[in-house]
Amino acid sequence: MQQRIPVLTIDGPTASGKGTVAQLVAHELGFHYLDSGALYRLTALSAMRSGTELDNEAGLVRLAQRLPCTFVGEKVLLAGDDVSQAIRAEEVGNNASKIAALPPVRQALVELQLGFRTAPGLVADGRDMGTVIFPDAPLKVFLTASVERRAERRYKQLIDKGFPANMHDLSNDLRERDARDMNRSSAPLKPAEGAHLLDTSEMTVEQAVHQVLSWYAAV
Repeated sequence: MQQRIPVLTIDGPTASGKGTVAQLVAHELGFHYLDSGALYRLTALSAMRSGTELDNEAGLVRLAQRLPCTFVGEKVLLAGDDVSQAIRAEEVGNNASKIAALPPVRQALVELQLGFRTAPGLVADGRDMGTVIFPDAPLKVFLTASVERRAERRYKQLIDKGFPANMHDLSNDLRERDARDMNRSSAPLKPAEGAHLLDTSEMTVEQAVHQVLSWYAAV
């Protein structure tokens, strides 16, 4: 029965805008939303708070398997604590990218992600939603943008949320994350087979959402 529930996957690199687009598409369709990247950020934050080293695979797997997370609207809760802002810090993001390269951690989070597929439908964003988690999704999108434009967006996002940011450092971090995500052995970042490619470098959020909705209407 779960396989009959429609899923739209939106994969792409860090700061490509996939989260914003996915949330708006989910809202327009009345679907649930999964920010899979938040699960890795939550695992990273849990590791930082518990003192678990990033090279301690067994410890990270235990954290991922017991991740006490809840999504309430736009809020992300960790053991009841609102960590919506905390998981967006650059250190948490960098650590999340590192632990996401560990196959045992990724496997520990698979079942958790699959559980988000509930009626009437799901819009899931991440890096392997279309290639690994929901390969049967009727619509798969690979959304990207230039490093320069992504750095600009990330800079504005961080400043707006009160975090310090440096454009040069952000650009370098994005390039490093891209390389790490694309070259990891487990579920590397790449377009899923049959995915629609969407470069939003020169697009508004509204234009990107309209394009995804148009593709879905044609499925």
